[in-house]
Amino acid sequence: MKRRQPGLPVIIMTAFSDLDSAVASFQGGAFEYLPKPFDITTAVELIRRAVDESLREDEGEARAAEMPEMLGQASAMQDVFRAIGRLSQSHVTVLVTGESGTGKELVARALHKHSPRSGGPFVAINTAAIPKDLLESELFGHERGAFTGAQATRRGRFEQADGGTLFLDEIGDMPFDLQTRLLRVLSDGQFYRVGGHQPIKSNVRVIAATHQNLEERVRHGAFREDLYHRLNVIRLRLPPLRERRDDIPMLAQTFLAKSARELGVEAKRLSEAAMAALVAFDFPGNVRQLENLCHWLTVMAPAQVVQAQDLPREVLMPAAVGGGATGAMAEAAGASTGEGATPSRATSVAGTALPTNGHGHATTAGAAEMTWVADLQREARRRLESGEAGVWETLCELFEGCLITTALDVTHGRRIEAAVKLGIGRNTLTRKIKELELKV
Repeated sequence: MKRRQPGLPVIIMTAFSDLDSAVASFQGGAFEYLPKPFDITTAVELIRRAVDESLREDEGEARAAEMPEMLGQASAMQDVFRAIGRLSQSHVTVLVTGESGTGKELVARALHKHSPRSGGPFVAINTAAIPKDLLESELFGHERGAFTGAQATRRGRFEQADGGTLFLDEIGDMPFDLQTRLLRVLSDGQFYRVGGHQPIKSNVRVIAATHQNLEERVRHGAFREDLYHRLNVIRLRLPPLRERRDDIPMLAQTFLAKSARELGVEAKRLSEAAMAALVAFDFPGNVRQLENLCHWLTVMAPAQVVQAQDLPREVLMPAAVGGGATGAMAEAAGASTGEGATPSRATSVAGTALPTNGHGHATTAGAAEMTWVADLQREARRRLESGEAGVWETLCELFEGCLITTALDVTHGRRIEAAVKLGIGRNTLTRKIKELELKV
């Protein structure tokens, strides 16, 4: 069926739900795998999602084919785009600053692509990744016999980039003595190969990048002040991802689509809760970390729709594992019950994320979700440490009861609609109401 109509979503329904059949289904291009027994409402909702996805497929493929080199709707990124546009007819030296993973090389490539030098080569070198003894030869080349092992003349990166752009990444880590040679090239426009005696003319535009504070390194004597001023003609600061959270949904969808194309599978989709968790996370590794996470989800998430619980632990509980969220979520969780207070049963399970809790927290959806997860963890710890028996059953009953009563409140008592919203069958909902003795 997929060979005949590639855009048609196929759902595999089977009574024999083992690993081999599940793997074979997805390898064959199945949209989802539905083992028996299942609720009719669950199957209908699954079909509805498959239809919606097929209607969006053509539009998604068109967007992927036209994916721009850089993405960003946040005002800070728009400033960067405008700066690249203004520099499009310039040969001036540019210094790109920003944390690791913010996309400094992408900016350098964009500056090259939209410059008068776009027909020339773009050569990149990470000055921090090459040993000091080899870096000089890498940059300027060497003559035959210049040192042990130099069996032939070698062109350096400055020669390779002639007529184009040389991107010097992590310039803040360049050894001090090599900074002097780089300054001379930028000042005089010529250099010597290692062991050479003939000056070589340099027709190269230099774009440098660093995640370090160069002003501070200048004050500490680790970076030449004259080189700093030579490089800092035009500075572009790339914002960290936590300063452009509005871009996270768009970037995540793009990276999920990219990973799916690379792996030859259907692109995963993020649920609202999972997306809220990503938006709330600080991403210390910035865009690179988000891209790696989306690749991990493409491989490891168990279903086509990624739920919040499918995300890595450091995203869900950043404060607990020392992640990059700076403890803001943990502080919000503490504020919901008060410092040192014992949270009530309802609050510890529902937290501030449920509309019936009455707290009226002014937090984002992602922060609210992290709050109730932290509350649940704290309540579980309190019960476990007190030696209480049956903690699993007690908390599960509270959790399920809170979900059901809230869903019925939202749907004004309509059980079928509540079941659909919760993603369970009507019979399951009815059975749970009886088991939990809920007064609804």
